[in-house]
Amino acid sequence: MWAVLATGVLSMLLLDGGLGINLLLAAIPAGLAAYFAGRAAGRRPRAWSLVWGIGGLGLLAVPALRDADWPSFLAVTAAIGLGSLALNGGRTWPAILLGPISVINSVVTGVTWGWLGLRERFGGARRGVGVGLRSLVVSVLLLLVFGALFAGADAAFADLLGDLVPDTSVTGGPVRVVLLVAGLVVALAAAHTAAAPVRLDRVVVRPGTPRNRVEWALPLIVLTVLFAAFNAVQLVVLFGGYDAVLKKTGQTYAEYARQGFWQLLIVTLLTLLVVVFALRWAPRDGAGDRKLVRGVLGTLCALALVVVASAVRRMDMYVEAYGLTRLRISVLAGELWLGLVIVLIMAAGVWGARWLPRVVAASAAVGVLAFGLMSPDGLIAENNVQRYEDTGKFDILYARDLSADAVPALDKLKEPARSCVLSAIADELGEDDTPWYAMSWGEARARDILRDDPPAASVDESVCNSLTEVPEYR
Repeated sequence: MWAVLATGVLSMLLLDGGLGINLLLAAIPAGLAAYFAGRAAGRRPRAWSLVWGIGGLGLLAVPALRDADWPSFLAVTAAIGLGSLALNGGRTWPAILLGPISVINSVVTGVTWGWLGLRERFGGARRGVGVGLRSLVVSVLLLLVFGALFAGADAAFADLLGDLVPDTSVTGGPVRVVLLVAGLVVALAAAHTAAAPVRLDRVVVRPGTPRNRVEWALPLIVLTVLFAAFNAVQLVVLFGGYDAVLKKTGQTYAEYARQGFWQLLIVTLLTLLVVVFALRWAPRDGAGDRKLVRGVLGTLCALALVVVASAVRRMDMYVEAYGLTRLRISVLAGELWLGLVIVLIMAAGVWGARWLPRVVAASAAVGVLAFGLMSPDGLIAENNVQRYEDTGKFDILYARDLSADAVPALDKLKEPARSCVLSAIADELGEDDTPWYAMSWGEARARDILRDDPPAASVDESVCNSLTEVPEYR
């Protein structure tokens, strides 16, 4: 009960000024509420539950470190997924994929559960709770009426009340009330889920009807041959150098890369779907069938890894030609993770697949955490600043839209390019009135840099435009 109340109060006090370490501070008592509720219901935390819980809290450190919204959004979303696994448990695909739905359901049932708990806490009678609420309302009314009269009678007392009473302005008051209620509801949902988890491991997914060897293997073998032919061309053309690309296709590196990356990304996703459905309908009559399945799907997965390498190489060529952007670094990270999933599937074919759902989920969470910690906006700025030093090409318009995480790298630019970029980011940051708990480390570092060496007060836009290279493809 106290942990739920602490979550609500911290949400009300800390979450109205932006996201930083305040989100982690508000989540910790919600986690304690779930822990105490689970213990009261007779549950004991298992090793994987602790891994999911600690991992979820670790992901909430990303908003405290990075000013950019998009890696923080990914981190918070992943933290919700890990939190559902910590509360419900589970080791199967239904438990991994459907866990967040049960927590959402507890948002409704948790409030009723919490109200019943309060009634029991106050003796199980409505009258006890009603008396407490009525006395609280009367006390608040008396304070408001007589406090207003005393404040009107004496200016010094009015100043004292102004210092003691928190801001309840029309603009801030309703927001704080909403945050209080949201914090209480979320904490109650977490506690209720921990006390009464949904056993999604009991959801039975029936295997598909097994096919005979020819019907199952022939389409996959044809697909494998197609993969092999494509990969042979990639090894000759893509890794043969610039002259080979021009000779074979008549295109530049960038044109060749842009033409094929997205198709290869879709190929990787479709390959995973093909493997999933192939396993569902795979023949299962004996050892011979198991060897056939492992051989065909193992070969297909190995060739799919070459496709992943080809897609990564194409993106590298594309970045070399046009620079790094948020979209490019995001899809590149996604492609690398898909390649890791293919490797895990191949390992499951050798050592069994019982561990696969948990490890895939853990790899996704680790990837999101690493993506946030490495500061994508900072990497984008570093790459593009280095490209500017090497080629003299720089997209100032795009750099202006980066977050404060990019300031340390952009600070290395020479004038007037430095002021052209940093003046826009400084205007976006505005005055230094963000409370410490709502300010990320990236923003604080950027403010220090801009305070020590501010950009030029007035920047000639014509000069900035003359320095701007607008790439053909963003």
